[in-house]
Amino acid sequence: MKELWENIEGFFTYQIISAKNDGDFHLDVKHIIFGILAVIIASLVLRGIKRLLTRKMDETDKLKFDSIFKFFNYLVYLIVIIVVLNSSGVNLTAILTASAALFVGIGFALQDFFKDIIAGITILVDKSLLVNDIIEMEGKIGRIFEIRLRTTRAITRDDKVLVIPNHLFLTQTIYNYTQNHPKTRESIAVGVAYGSDTELVKQQLLDCANKQSGVLKSPQPFVLFNNFGDSALEFGLYFFVRDSFVDPRIKSELRFAIDKAFREHNITIPFPQRDVHVFQAKEKSL
Repeated sequence: MKELWENIEGFFTYQIISAKNDGDFHLDVKHIIFGILAVIIASLVLRGIKRLLTRKMDETDKLKFDSIFKFFNYLVYLIVIIVVLNSSGVNLTAILTASAALFVGIGFALQDFFKDIIAGITILVDKSLLVNDIIEMEGKIGRIFEIRLRTTRAITRDDKVLVIPNHLFLTQTIYNYTQNHPKTRESIAVGVAYGSDTELVKQQLLDCANKQSGVLKSPQPFVLFNNFGDSALEFGLYFFVRDSFVDPRIKSELRFAIDKAFREHNITIPFPQRDVHVFQAKEKSL
């Protein structure tokens, strides 16, 4: 029995790595087993905490919590690694001191990475950006489908994925079409010839908007007489849609309908014209 116990003890204390110089660093089998068990236990505890905290959350809040919780997981696993190294006799203070210059260099190289992390936490906490929000950034419009700790992903109208580093949301102006509510107001500019019946123009524009699928009945569409242009009377048709992500299709169908209605009622949409007058100088007689 004593021999068996000695064999077991010898197995656990078997040194896989030993670097006894000024210090007493050594890596035994028990340290590896301890590290594996610590990671497993930490994973189970973190999983239990996650289930406990998210059991009453809706799907949107769960997605945001997952991103923050992943960052917390990294910190926990880092602490586990430090504890295992410390129990192996690693002089962490000496290593950190000797690597101070290296860490400073890494910090400068990864400053954008840490800015993205901080910005991602800010976005998730203050809810300035949510999944399914429609945003415009640098002339590109997209619908948010995933918010991660470092990047945010959006799908554009031409079905391409836009990957946005989170720190840009803190340094650039971002238009959020759906921050207050999903409805947005859109408009179409129309010019008609001088002399047209303006009341008829207004009525035809409203009829087209009220018949168009995707245009909300409340708030009601309305028409504004915007200006007396150089070659046309300028009107604006204003209407509300529930999903501004597909408003180019709605606007296109509306323009088709307006063009057809104007033709049926003899309303002319003019094009810019310029009159050029040519004067010919008379020759002087001698």
